Amino acid sequence: MVDADGVSVLGALRREPDVEAPDLVAVDATDRLLLDEAAGLLAATGPGEVAVVDDSYGALTLGAVAAGARDVRVHQDLLVGELALARNAERTRLTGTYRSLLLGPGLADGARLVLARAPKSLDALRELTEVVAGSAAPDATLLVGGRVKHMTHAMNDVLALGFTDVHATLARQKSRVLVARGPRPGVPSSFPRRQQHPDLGLTVCAHGAAFAGTRVDGGTRALLAVLPRMAPDARTALDLGCGTGVLAAALALAQPELTVLAGDQSAAAVASATETAAVNGVADRVRVVRDDAASSVPDASVDLVVCNPPFHLGAAVVTGAADRLFAAAGRVLRPGGELWCVYNNRLPHRAALRRLVGPTQVAASDRRFTVVVSTRRW
Repeated sequence: MVDADGVSVLGALRREPDVEAPDLVAVDATDRLLLDEAAGLLAATGPGEVAVVDDSYGALTLGAVAAGARDVRVHQDLLVGELALARNAERTRLTGTYRSLLLGPGLADGARLVLARAPKSLDALRELTEVVAGSAAPDATLLVGGRVKHMTHAMNDVLALGFTDVHATLARQKSRVLVARGPRPGVPSSFPRRQQHPDLGLTVCAHGAAFAGTRVDGGTRALLAVLPRMAPDARTALDLGCGTGVLAAALALAQPELTVLAGDQSAAAVASATETAAVNGVADRVRVVRDDAASSVPDASVDLVVCNPPFHLGAAVVTGAADRLFAAAGRVLRPGGELWCVYNNRLPHRAALRRLVGPTQVAASDRRFTVVVSTRRW
């Protein structure tokens, strides 16, 4: 695909500012298959009639624009995706051809074509289905593309909750597209969801794409178990990569004098954490922001950081994403401040924590997880 000046759009895209690795690319076979399947539909749409969901780095959005779409509406759960799209749009001279929106009726209102990368969870797919079926045009088509090994028949069932016609295309280069047409009228929204956890004294709220949903994952539970030992004299805390806001809410409940900032690059996480703080009665002391690796937090401004870092980028196990969070913690902590972190036992994070934050000691461990505390160097 080329732009008006004959420049190859897909060939010019980069992952920047996301993590780079030899097996990580900016455009993959799923992007190309989705654009090929959408080619005829794109040609028939007018301005504002195309929406894109979870475009990794801009291939779907900018590819659609190069194929003739105008005023494309885009939702990307991850902030790094938004930043990459913006940089790639500048790189390909397509800045101003799209609008970034939250996942909601405004994204798909009146849309006739929606292109989406298959989300990681069925809950995320269901929220997408509800949004599109509830607000798109009656003749709308939703195309959901993904790697064959990650797609299941259950995805067809979820799409069928909102559409009368659901089928799959033939696979190509190990990718496939699910085609959904005929939005069902009156499809209700079932998000955010809410679950009480009496053993933790918390209620968790979650949108579809939030990690772990309304569950509390094992790593977070390991951190919660040592929460009474965390910096009792702290006055400011950061939940770095907050997810649904469980740690932020628990800290605020446990230490009434503590002000907590919760940050995550996922829009679903930010919305979920905001709901979690509110339902647990600590919204006045928990502020939730969407940023990338604490980019909005001033240097040396926080007494305590808690972090349950990711260790997957797609199917790849890498340490780069966690290292960025450790470096961020080292930057925002005051000298003598503490980072409490949990990670899978098989990951070699202790050396990075010593290098990026300071002296690091094991606080707790079991057969799956290790909890460490790192003290910011003076």
